Amino acid sequence: MTPDPVPPRTPPYAAPPRRRRRLHWLLWLLVLLPWAGLALGALYAALRFLPDRPETYADPAQHFKYGSTGGERESGFPYWIWQALPQVCAEHLPAQGRERGYAALGLIYENGRDLPVGMSKRRHFGLDRVFLNCAVCHASTVRDAPGAAPRLVLGMPAHRFDIRAFETFMFNCAAGPNFSRERIVPVIDQLAGGLNPIDRYLVYPLAIALMRERLLMLRGRFDFVFDQPEWGPGRVDTFNSAKVLFNFPMHQLPPQELLGASDFPSIWHQRKRMTRDDGGRMELHWDGNNTHTEERNKSAAFGTGTTPPTIDLAAIGRVEDWLLDLAPPAYPYPINQALAARGAPVYARHCADCHGASGQDFRGARVGHVTPIAEIATDRARLDSYTRDLAVNQATLYAGYPHRFQHFRKTWGYANMPLDGLWLRAPYLHNGSVPTLRDLLEPAFARPATFIRGSDVFDPMRVGFLAEPPPPAPGDPPLFRFDTRVPGNGNQGHEGEAYGTALPAADKDALVEYLKTF
Repeated sequence: MTPDPVPPRTPPYAAPPRRRRRLHWLLWLLVLLPWAGLALGALYAALRFLPDRPETYADPAQHFKYGSTGGERESGFPYWIWQALPQVCAEHLPAQGRERGYAALGLIYENGRDLPVGMSKRRHFGLDRVFLNCAVCHASTVRDAPGAAPRLVLGMPAHRFDIRAFETFMFNCAAGPNFSRERIVPVIDQLAGGLNPIDRYLVYPLAIALMRERLLMLRGRFDFVFDQPEWGPGRVDTFNSAKVLFNFPMHQLPPQELLGASDFPSIWHQRKRMTRDDGGRMELHWDGNNTHTEERNKSAAFGTGTTPPTIDLAAIGRVEDWLLDLAPPAYPYPINQALAARGAPVYARHCADCHGASGQDFRGARVGHVTPIAEIATDRARLDSYTRDLAVNQATLYAGYPHRFQHFRKTWGYANMPLDGLWLRAPYLHNGSVPTLRDLLEPAFARPATFIRGSDVFDPMRVGFLAEPPPPAPGDPPLFRFDTRVPGNGNQGHEGEAYGTALPAADKDALVEYLKTF
């Protein structure tokens, strides 16, 4: 009998065709999943961290107030950290106005804006980053009376902004225990309406650590400033900061080099400031150390955080073009026309040669020229702070670029400037040591030894801001008592027959009335 045949066995390792297909897909999935994750991660990182988009504005005035100069790329603060710091480090803000955050430092907020005038925003390295722009130093407010609504004026000196207090706040905050992810991230989470896990546990902790290290580094390099007298609002030590950029040994410099605090200037009518009456170029900055507005503007941009590789030339070019013909607002208060007419020939005799035929006509034999310090005799601290060594170093900036600096130089006096918008340029002299025009027409011994800086309430009688205003209203920035007896703050000079300080009182009053027309 033949035994039944044994059916062939399927090997135990051989899966049915359908199972084999599922197994193949599973194996491919296991192989491809990490790569897909990497691709998605790379795509997310590219979309999140590669864009470099500044906020821009079609209106040139808005662009001046809030447009970028490129400083956010290198120096920018992450937007939400910036917004959180007044809560996290409130103890480092002035007590007066502390509840208004950065407004306590003299920064100006327009209704509906989350950033002050002079602060720009750019999407860079995965975060909205903010930093200062030109308007922070060249825009301010004026009021007709205490409690009146302030009017924002673009191009005037930022006489209420205390840039040193701003820097000190950032430095002291970074050096304190509250500048940490444990304190800052919860505040950001609240302000932003919730953070995703990547931002909460990775992006912002890293950004906080990096920002803290950078601020502490800058605090160490700028520690010489803490040995200087307080600058007060509306003033900045421009060129000692430039020395830090060039790694000057700040603590080894002669003391007379370290007191360069001067007023922010006005920046109207730039086209008219390009040439003098004799066809040459006007000498710019307080001491006339450059004759080219393009270099002057790029130099000023360093104060907004830019460096040669990061400067946004197109954005700065837009602002430069707009400023060419920006004019100051006309004097808004009544003018005694008969008295002003009496003052016109007084101005022509004593002032026009150095300051122009009028506030619109800049013709004059000495307009845009430097007057030697021995002749003008004003406080020389700003002049001494700008040295030949610094001028030589500035010539290395933008080396290899078509716009390399070539025109910075050391001078021995102060430049004679046109007087357009003079009513909005108080306090007067380069260091802001004389509160009103009427005071400037007195010899130094009769000028106020101390007065208040930081008020925007206008004094139409003496032409300037109130030298002794009432206490600030709740929420207003603090006022600062400026002392002309402090080194670098001297109110001497611009005196004598040539400068009108020996005129009869009636002629002085007439001259001030005429200057209101500028």
